[in-house]
Amino acid sequence: MKTYRTFLADENGCFGNFGGAYIPEQLKKCIDELRENYYDMITAPDFREEYDNLLQNYVGRPSPLYFANRLSDKYKCRIYLKREDLNHTGAHKINNTIGQVLLAGRMGKKRIIAETGAGQHGLATATVCALMGMECTIYMGEMDMQRQQLNVEKMKMLGAQVVPVKSGSGTLTNAVDAALQDWCSNEKDTFYIIGSAVGPHPYPDMVSYFQSVISREIKYQLLEQEGRDYPDYLIACVGGGSNASGTMFHYIDEPRTKIVLAEAAGKGLHSGYSAATVNEGVIGILHGSKSLVMQDENGELKEAYSISAGLDYPGVGPMIANLSISGKIDVQAVTDEEAVAAAFELTKMEGIIPALESSHALGLLPKLNAETNDVVVITVSGRGDKDMVTYTNYL
Repeated sequence: MKTYRTFLADENGCFGNFGGAYIPEQLKKCIDELRENYYDMITAPDFREEYDNLLQNYVGRPSPLYFANRLSDKYKCRIYLKREDLNHTGAHKINNTIGQVLLAGRMGKKRIIAETGAGQHGLATATVCALMGMECTIYMGEMDMQRQQLNVEKMKMLGAQVVPVKSGSGTLTNAVDAALQDWCSNEKDTFYIIGSAVGPHPYPDMVSYFQSVISREIKYQLLEQEGRDYPDYLIACVGGGSNASGTMFHYIDEPRTKIVLAEAAGKGLHSGYSAATVNEGVIGILHGSKSLVMQDENGELKEAYSISAGLDYPGVGPMIANLSISGKIDVQAVTDEEAVAAAFELTKMEGIIPALESSHALGLLPKLNAETNDVVVITVSGRGDKDMVTYTNYL
């Protein structure tokens, strides 16, 4: 009898009261096949060898843990930036797509589909599919395609079919819906790569595991630079939760580290233009998982808003929902204005242009109240090339 193990989830894929798999009958076979195979496959020695080799020699890991000297002087603490923006394709997303494409190949799948908001997950998926010779289809909301045109063109150049989704608000939520519909119709040869720590089990579990390379590196990098392997504060942005779950994976039970996540408040909490799911959401079902969801009084899904295409999702991953409800982490809301100000501060003080998603994490610095010599680690989840039009238009 197989011994079942998970990464921070129970045997049913639940994180406390959240998670699980709430799926239509058409997807049951796909999810069951994935759930029954993923753990044994991704922990097999030959898989780990190939995966780790690609992370090192293709992605360029380990990503640097950079001491931000001028930023540290301003905020009177010791600030380190985990530079996921320096990975191949410019974000943390490729840590997960490499793992899932390798898994798809071992499961005999020939076609990959994915959704994307800011385009970084789509770009990472298209990149790895080109590397592995896989057919690739990316679903992207029409509005997101307009504001992330550079990534759209990169995906097309890599050979991916980019399908515009015109329904609803034309953003990430609608792209996920479209990808799930595709999967229902093509389950035999198709593997769906979810880019964030959301969706039905085992996706939140699996994505968190592949992204845990971030916190694994932080531990030994901090030990080398500070003489201890834990920070006083650990900060990341959170939409669905992939870079956040990877950043905190090895620190969830570390009592000496305060984990603070930044979600998108858009034009302000309760303004009607926000994506602050943890602060404003209620328990509900979204895209196959029980979590915190932005809903109206009738239980209808509310449209999320953020200046950042990667954070305007009306839900959050079940692991983060559980940790926030239990008080293990602190999730604070950062507005568009605060995020943009933080982006320009980092750019002018350290010569690093961050993605709008990452700028929300940086926007927590003025609110942190860190003490002198406190060690603060912030994950810069992506670079800002894709957001230059938004930055310049904002000014």
